[in-house]
Amino acid sequence: MTDAIVASGSKDNAGRGPTRQRKIVRKLPVEKSWSTALIVTIQVAIFAGLVALWEIAADFKVVDPFFWSKPTAIWDTLVIFLSQGGAATDIYYTFRSTILGFILGTASGALLGMSFWWSRNYARIIQPYIICLESIPKLALAPLIVLVFGMGLSSKVAIATALTIVVSTLTAYAGVRAVDKDQERLFYSIGASRWQVFTKLVIPSCIPWIISILRVNIGLALTGSIVGEFVSSEHGLGRTILYAGSTYEISLVWVAVLVLSALSMVMYVTVGWLEKFLQKGVDH
Repeated sequence: MTDAIVASGSKDNAGRGPTRQRKIVRKLPVEKSWSTALIVTIQVAIFAGLVALWEIAADFKVVDPFFWSKPTAIWDTLVIFLSQGGAATDIYYTFRSTILGFILGTASGALLGMSFWWSRNYARIIQPYIICLESIPKLALAPLIVLVFGMGLSSKVAIATALTIVVSTLTAYAGVRAVDKDQERLFYSIGASRWQVFTKLVIPSCIPWIISILRVNIGLALTGSIVGEFVSSEHGLGRTILYAGSTYEISLVWVAVLVLSALSMVMYVTVGWLEKFLQKGVDH
């Protein structure tokens, strides 16, 4: 932090001349940004240190390798899982149900939320049901959803959709309520129809709100897919985790978790890129 000293003159009590008063002016601290290479190096070093510490702790029985496994065993299991196991099938199954649930939940929720603009009474009637659905622990309904939609892909997509549709609805409705009333009056004053106001003003006003929820929804959709696979599934990373846990194959549990983490990061980064692309289109 940089301090500047400012001197000002004033007379003392005896009137014998000016005295110097020091006033400290504090400036905003400026931190020098590190290079990306240095940041990545530090991150890799931290990760490598944690892995090495885990391996040493398991070798010296500081942690029980039966319950925690160790990095070398996890690596061997990962190689087998990717080369000989059904990794591609499980990853694709989880990815497909997540993306479908994400698209269906976001799109249908956005349309439902924006439809509240058409009628205040309609919004007041439907809103309590939306809030009630939001308060229900939807993951607890996963067994019922699986019974209704079956053990296949449909039940996983249904759970993922249920987790994302309410958030999208409430977010879009917040965008509807934030529409500028003066602009709405202006549209009507120049002879625009309700449909024109909806398509030219309401939808563009709600798009930034919908874009802001994309990253949250992709995580919720992935959670819904995994929970559905926990309940009942023939494929998927969730089924792999459940199977490995029930047979005490802890290394396989870690492998599935690592693959799932990598998949979630890829989808999160992709949605982040999509968010920036759509935001750029809205700004222009």
